[in-house]
Amino acid sequence: MKQALPKTYRLSWAGYDLELGHRTGIMGVVNVTPDSFSDGGKFLAPESAVTQGRKLAADGADILDIGGESTRPFSDPVPVEVEIERVIPVIEQLAAEISIPISIDTMKAEVARRAIKAGASIINDISALRFDPDLGAVAAEFGTPVVLMHMLGSPKTMQLSPSYTDLMGEISDFLGAAIARAQKQGISKSNIIIDPGIGFGKTVSHNLLLIRQLHAFTALDAPILVGPSRKAFIRKLLKDEHSDEIPADTPIVETGTQAAVAAAVLCGAHIVRVHDVANTRATIRILDAMKAAEED
Repeated sequence: MKQALPKTYRLSWAGYDLELGHRTGIMGVVNVTPDSFSDGGKFLAPESAVTQGRKLAADGADILDIGGESTRPFSDPVPVEVEIERVIPVIEQLAAEISIPISIDTMKAEVARRAIKAGASIINDISALRFDPDLGAVAAEFGTPVVLMHMLGSPKTMQLSPSYTDLMGEISDFLGAAIARAQKQGISKSNIIIDPGIGFGKTVSHNLLLIRQLHAFTALDAPILVGPSRKAFIRKLLKDEHSDEIPADTPIVETGTQAAVAAAVLCGAHIVRVHDVANTRATIRILDAMKAAEED
């Protein structure tokens, strides 16, 4: 029996057109930070970040996600001015060179506004419009798609013994409320993407269950983005009990990431957010072909 394809969505905005469902989208990550868990400040210098953005676009990314504030567990907030100083030169340069949309990964309205004027056209907000009351208005003003993510608490507190009575139910309710909040602020439902927040206030078991049960979020009728890349749950599962923590940017962690990407795509993800676009592109080409294969 042919496997049912996920529901298809089409996002059209600001000269961009992104069809999701038959083909899985790839969001490539560029962290313009000194303290990211995934690459440890490798792309803090603007020229390094731009070079990495060019590479991810050439490797097949559908979206570039540029962020100037680390949201790793227990991280502290970054002042608006510092975040703007990090991301704006990178966005301006990349927007002038590449044809794919650029996403600004921020929780702050002023950063988003400056980023959009510099050439970004998507807002990726891990707070789901909860931390800055003006961020939704910026998205509505410019007509940009928004990613609304579930997080338990804040980056500083989210991994302090996260617990749920009903994991899938509570996250579904949170995302449903986030969609309603976004629409109330003038954001079109057709411009909303949801993200269950792998690693943001979840244990290893929570993350595994979220990926396995992604289909539960289809009732919210929005494209689903999943970001498992290099996350701690992968590193913990792969670590020998007697060894030190595995560095995030090692080949074995990338192998684990591709396993998580494959599971997410087969369970209903429309977009995957990753650091290694080339490997992910190969994984997804096989998976999308499998989903679409007809029986003889």
